[in-house]
Amino acid sequence: MTIDRASVRTILKPWGRLDLGPWASKHHQDSPVGEISFDCGEEGGPDRLLLLKLLFTGETLSIQVHPDDATAKSMGMKSGKSEAWYLLAAEDGAQVAVGLKRPLTQLEFRKAALDGSIDGLLDWQEAAAGDVFYVPAGTVHAIGAGLVIAEIQQRNETTFRIWDHGRSRELHIDQAIAVARLEPASSRKLPRHITVERAELMSCPFFTLERLDLPADTVWELTASRESWALVVAGGGAIGSLTARIGDAFFAEADRADIHVGAEGIVLLIAAAASAPVIGLLRQLPAEDRLRPGYELESGRQVRSVIPFRSSGVPL
Repeated sequence: MTIDRASVRTILKPWGRLDLGPWASKHHQDSPVGEISFDCGEEGGPDRLLLLKLLFTGETLSIQVHPDDATAKSMGMKSGKSEAWYLLAAEDGAQVAVGLKRPLTQLEFRKAALDGSIDGLLDWQEAAAGDVFYVPAGTVHAIGAGLVIAEIQQRNETTFRIWDHGRSRELHIDQAIAVARLEPASSRKLPRHITVERAELMSCPFFTLERLDLPADTVWELTASRESWALVVAGGGAIGSLTARIGDAFFAEADRADIHVGAEGIVLLIAAAASAPVIGLLRQLPAEDRLRPGYELESGRQVRSVIPFRSSGVPL
């Protein structure tokens, strides 16, 4: 199969925001958008393992937890839901919560969930663009306001909502107690260089997340031997025959494509259904292959990075 542009689904959420720039073709919305969900767009195709999203938070999200594989399968689902966050943009003072400050008994957890004091028991952490967080299934978590997040997850949308900050949506406290790890979590991940251009952001049993920083006016070959998702987070260029600009996402499996990098360079997030970085994912093509006749960005628009990437102590 070929490398395809992912289809886009915009999802309204009460905690979302109206301004999606520069991540959506229509930057300003009439109703608050919480998610842009990407799909491979194949009708009747094979089931996919992963789901790629963008999250936009105008308010704090609910406190929630997701089931692991064993629990999900006992409920008739194919998998649980572990996820990872790459923070694309963050307002001053933005926070995320992953895990609890201290261990709780089920009785303490239930009481805190019922009276709302659970919010004060979460391990809230300052968040900035470039931070990476891993949220394994069973981890109690929440996302604060003022963030744009690229999320990669197992392909399961089951969420047990514990507290919703006064919003009227249904809560699932009994289900949450059954699956939650009532303890602190080690969530923040530090990137690790594989090559100068390629950094492993995090890996888990279900997926690997990488960042590719490719310099201007170069050409690279990308080999997707596993189910893979790519998201343009800065710069621009072309992937195969498709123009690639900020906010564009692509899907590939068992295929190769050339990446023609534009004059601003390009930064890509790559998520693959593998437990470790894929060998041979990326190689630079010889100098004679670096120009593709006729290549230019659509409408002649220049694409520039507007995101202050942060490496959490490890240079990317």
